[in-house]
Amino acid sequence: MPVKIRLARRGRKFSKIYSIVVADGRAPRDGKYIETLGQYDPNTNPATIVLDFDRSLEWLQKGAQPTDTCRAILSYKGVLYKKHLMEGVKKGAFDEAEAEKRFQTWMNEKEGKIQAKVDRLQNESEAQKKERMAAESKVREERALEIEKQRSELVAKEAAAAAGEEAEETEEAVAEAPEETPAEAEAPAAEEVKEEAEEAPAAEAPKEEPKAEDVKEEKAEEKKEEPKAEAPKEEPKAEEVKEEKAEEKKEEPKAEEPAAEEKKEEAKEESADDDKKEEEKK
Repeated sequence: MPVKIRLARRGRKFSKIYSIVVADGRAPRDGKYIETLGQYDPNTNPATIVLDFDRSLEWLQKGAQPTDTCRAILSYKGVLYKKHLMEGVKKGAFDEAEAEKRFQTWMNEKEGKIQAKVDRLQNESEAQKKERMAAESKVREERALEIEKQRSELVAKEAAAAAGEEAEETEEAVAEAPEETPAEAEAPAAEEVKEEAEEAPAAEAPKEEPKAEDVKEEKAEEKKEEPKAEAPKEEPKAEEVKEEKAEEKKEEPKAEEPAAEEKKEEAKEESADDDKKEEEKK
């Protein structure tokens, strides 16, 4: 079995790293190997490849057979192209200087492509980052607007509730308060005026001027009553005094202020007794 250039797995689980080794074709994948040529890390973009260019070219010239993955790696790094140019020098198609010139031109183009890919990937990552930031800022603004809207709605509801409570309080106050018109509030009610007029003493009422006829009648009555008033009053008899005392005892609650009618009756009785006595004397 010829010698092979192949990969030997290294690294951790879910983070694979491979070593590029030269080993016997009959050896297991991670078993014994002859020489290490480099390392391959597929976890990055583009993949990270560390390769000993000269030793890899020597092993290829000795007849070592690379596996498919190792062939792609060697082609990527230009080892296979350099081997092709060296065979052309041996055949005499061109000299070694021309081969080196062609190889350098190819390497420059290859590095330019790799660098363009790196720049493109970096720009894409930055553009994606900006898009994510813009989307996040948009979502943040929408959330802020929604929160502000909810807050304004809550404030409006609270204001409406407060206004409703104030309106209810005013309605209750108006319902409890007596309903009065401005005229009623300023002027007393007609019934109160009547009651005050009735309670007021009669002396306070305005006096009307007496008429001429009434004055004449009063003067005539005074002239008639003058001789009666001048008549001497006799002392009441003992029987009459007893009767008066008895009546006074019966009417004790009204004794403090005798009515005007009783006084008039007594005066009439006294005047009648005086008239009888005068007639008897005559």
